[in-house]
Amino acid sequence: MTGSTSRPPRRRSALLRATTVVAAVVPLCTAGWLGWRALDDSGPAGATAAPPGAVQSTTQAPATPEAPPTGGTPTGTPAATGTPSGTPSETPSGTPTGTPTAAPGGTADLAGRTVVLDPGHNPGNFAHPTEINRQVDIGNSRKECDTTGTETDSGYTEADYTLDVSRRARALLTARGAKVVLVQDGDRAWGPCIDERAKVGADAHADVAVSVHGDGGPASGSGFHVIMPAKVVAGKADNSAIVEPSHRLGLLLRQHFHDATDEPYADYIADEGLDTRSDLGGLNLSTVPKVFIECGNMRNSVDARRMTDPQWRQQAAQGIVDALTAFLTAH
Repeated sequence: MTGSTSRPPRRRSALLRATTVVAAVVPLCTAGWLGWRALDDSGPAGATAAPPGAVQSTTQAPATPEAPPTGGTPTGTPAATGTPSGTPSETPSGTPTGTPTAAPGGTADLAGRTVVLDPGHNPGNFAHPTEINRQVDIGNSRKECDTTGTETDSGYTEADYTLDVSRRARALLTARGAKVVLVQDGDRAWGPCIDERAKVGADAHADVAVSVHGDGGPASGSGFHVIMPAKVVAGKADNSAIVEPSHRLGLLLRQHFHDATDEPYADYIADEGLDTRSDLGGLNLSTVPKVFIECGNMRNSVDARRMTDPQWRQQAAQGIVDALTAFLTAH
């Protein structure tokens, strides 16, 4: 979850627990919110992560109860603790079941291309408030290392959602011949910090990167939106080379995500599902084309019902992969 610089900051809910998901396959997808408050890559600007066990809701509970996931039940098992691994995962471990969709014509049209997928937050963040509250330099300001993210009223967390969708997208991209690097694959106790997340793209010599999120907006709002980088040349940040290609990627992601899921643009974002930001470390510090996608508002009962459905998450992954494929094969 992220937020808009044009709206007052709002607080993300802390995680009560983390959940992992055993997935299924078939279509139908998501939508998100962000432009309600000024956040860093994973939480409100200047916010302090809540201590373990505390849950803060930014909105009232949805009027309609959320339906349980179909095709699988989250286990609720938090990420393992211990010494975090500093090496992003490139292996397909934990890939949801199902047959990935190959590229059009069955060709491996992404052979030789490298994609970074950045699953927002981490299921273990709630247990590491000191580490994730540490301030890091994002060029034009300082922000928290990371935050806990949001969750549905039934307790399905953003961190579990983003990891599941990223793993599904990895399977689809791999089937198309791409090399895929996950910033974290449930293999770290917390984080990584937003500046480290941005650096993974350069370290992997990636062609493109996408950060996957779910939003924590007002319960009345629904829909998805894409966040693109504003030009930032300040301090350690200089993303001027990636602004234009990132905007092209953002337009493709909006189109293909909508086509794959039939989801509307977020009804609380002014620019029809697009937002341009200068306050996100993951975009300010990136040296490869990168955008964020807020796949849905987890505080909205309708969006929450979709996001807890494995079939819906497969459609979300398909839309992301189709956009990346279009971007990488266009030039």
